[in-house]
Amino acid sequence: MTARTDTIFALASGGLPAGVAVVRISGPSSFEIARSMAGELPRPRSASLRTITTVDGQFLDRGLLLVFPGPGSFTGEDCVEIHLHGGRAVVTAVLNSLAGFTSARMAEAGEFSRRAFENGKMDLVEVECLADLLAAETEMQRRLASEQATGNLSAVYDRWREKLIYARSVLEAELDFSDEGDIPGSVSDRIWNDVAALKTEVDAAIANLKAGEIIRDGFKIALAGKPNAGKSSLMNALVQRDVAIVTPIAGTTRDIVRCELDLQGYKVELFDTAGLRETVDVVEQEGIRRAVRTIEEADLVLELVDLSGPSSWVAPLGRSAVRIGTKWDLVASEDPKGDCALSVSARTGDGLEALRDYLLRAVQERTHLGSLAIPSRLRHAERLRAASGYLRSAIEDEMKPLELRAEDLRLASLELARVTGRIDTETLLGKIFSEFCVGK
Repeated sequence: MTARTDTIFALASGGLPAGVAVVRISGPSSFEIARSMAGELPRPRSASLRTITTVDGQFLDRGLLLVFPGPGSFTGEDCVEIHLHGGRAVVTAVLNSLAGFTSARMAEAGEFSRRAFENGKMDLVEVECLADLLAAETEMQRRLASEQATGNLSAVYDRWREKLIYARSVLEAELDFSDEGDIPGSVSDRIWNDVAALKTEVDAAIANLKAGEIIRDGFKIALAGKPNAGKSSLMNALVQRDVAIVTPIAGTTRDIVRCELDLQGYKVELFDTAGLRETVDVVEQEGIRRAVRTIEEADLVLELVDLSGPSSWVAPLGRSAVRIGTKWDLVASEDPKGDCALSVSARTGDGLEALRDYLLRAVQERTHLGSLAIPSRLRHAERLRAASGYLRSAIEDEMKPLELRAEDLRLASLELARVTGRIDTETLLGKIFSEFCVGK
């Protein structure tokens, strides 16, 4: 990577106003700029109270100054952090003063992290997981991102690459030095078993993608049923606030109503759908079409059945669903669920805790993993599937010349390198770093 000659700066902390605001500076002119605004620099990585001024000496604020000489910094470059009072006017004045230096400019979204990547402080997997960590809203999202941001997932990919590099080196030794006495006549027998075992590991990681997606993006639950089956009431009861409109008029819900639920650290997305029935209302027909599409895409479908009235509805398009009896409070029986898995009352709250436990078990069953060092992005899965395809070609086509089988291993190794960003395109990098906020 070529060295950066410009210095960047940005607000690196949260929204203003705040108790403390952190302005980050990175680049070759960082220390010079800091001296111009705060005087003598403190010892590296030691916070020191300084008066922050403009270049011509006008007072801006008193705050903490920290310096991080490269390469021992987040970006791998010389970095400075200025901890200020978090008022909008204070931060704006400091940023305007920084903009007055000809060697400095405002950072673009994700530019600090991009420099860290370019300077070898992080690989692409760790960068993506850092973005996930910043966006994490639930405990399981935090755990997934933390496991991967610390390099555990990258270590798995690197270990696979090292195995392939070793296998290729042995094969190429046989090809190049087969007439030498110290090279065994046939090394394939002890290589291909290892390659087959590696392919099994790669395929297992691909199979875990859905679990990773559920933890990262949320477990999607569709509430489906006839009109007035209690879908909107149940959604409001589960999230404990009025999200969906509830009326006794059939067909009130026309569009998809979505809300999020934190279920003991798991992100759950609830979808209230239009009541399924035959109708001539054009608007309601569109709502039902959208409901069917949501049901198809859901990880779990709850078929809500009104226990106080007859119901013969079956989940559409052959999709299996879990039947949940609603309006328990309108039924005299103490256990009216019949062929339903559970019975609930949104009005009294009866059965809601049992339903939450049921949903939690459903999420945990889909994400039951020994380790969270698993792929959670489609980009990873695409590269892993390509690598698996090359490995299959190398293993199964035993009649293929050894040179071509070795080439399959090289291509598989290349796909793994693309996951961590050792080899990649500028377009992909731009897309990934644009997901970050300015200042990170």
